Amino acid sequence: MGTSDQIKNPSGKHIIFFDGYCNLCNGAVNFIIDKDKKRRFLFASLQSQEARVILGNVNSNQFDTIIVLTSQGYKLERSSAALFIAKNLVGWPKILLVFRIFPNIFRDWLYNLIAKYRYSIFGKRNTCRVPTPDLKERFLDAYQNN
Repeated sequence: MGTSDQIKNPSGKHIIFFDGYCNLCNGAVNFIIDKDKKRRFLFASLQSQEARVILGNVNSNQFDTIIVLTSQGYKLERSSAALFIAKNLVGWPKILLVFRIFPNIFRDWLYNLIAKYRYSIFGKRNTCRVPTPDLKERFLDAYQNN
């Protein structure tokens, strides 16, 4: 499922690391929060201190991907991360699992194409996302500080 190297996951939940400045990514986070009825996911931006501590040194050319750290410590990126998320949501998002029939190299090519143009199509925030008070417990920095 993931890489052979496991990363310690301090939360016991799946953690989604996303580009906190990207409007598409922030919209995806809102969508996932709405569809994550079992509250399996926590969130942190790739620009956050939590990402640096857990994932190691995250450099700016890695901000064009979504990373999932599973509760077991497996790191998934790009289309593999997106499909893992869809698998763990309720309702119609599971239909995205049909993309598993395509080779990873094709799925990631398509993912990279969207990622390359995400700012020009969907826009970019001037600041990194800050969760609202009612969503704060869904974000890793709040989870670790409780």
